[in-house]
Amino acid sequence: MILSTLDKLFFGLTLLFALQVPQFTDQYYQFIAGVQSSNQWQIDGYQQVANKYNYASIEAMIAHHLNNEVDSVRDDALQKQQTIARFNAIENGLSIFEKGNLLQKLAYIASANGREFVGPTLKQFSFGLPISTEGIVFGVVFGLLLNLLFSAPARVIVKKRKARKQHAKR
Repeated sequence: MILSTLDKLFFGLTLLFALQVPQFTDQYYQFIAGVQSSNQWQIDGYQQVANKYNYASIEAMIAHHLNNEVDSVRDDALQKQQTIARFNAIENGLSIFEKGNLLQKLAYIASANGREFVGPTLKQFSFGLPISTEGIVFGVVFGLLLNLLFSAPARVIVKKRKARKQHAKR
């Protein structure tokens, strides 16, 4: 009786947890889209400076600055390179979030490029229920799998104990 109640409680908790995964991916997407918008604004500024000083491209301006003898100019050029690289990495992630399924989104979040934004997204995360069919199906299936993963060994142990007690009574 107690085990059955605990099993149902555990299933309920795993279901609630699993339903948060699609919600988290949606909020993660919103977060990286905001970061990307900010990066785009910076890159647009780089392009304006490159145009103003007659560089063929942002990359040509950065290459020229990397060869400058002033340390701060070289460091600024390195920072610009990093911003552009980050922009390109996030752009790939955004395409996954726009076209991919939930498992592909989770794979991106778990990747080296995606992990950077997990902490900030978790800080802003608000619990909720997914409104998409994919999110609900994922939550139910993942919740069931988690429940089976953790409750099946407990059931086996309980059955073995009962069998031992019955065997000992004979």
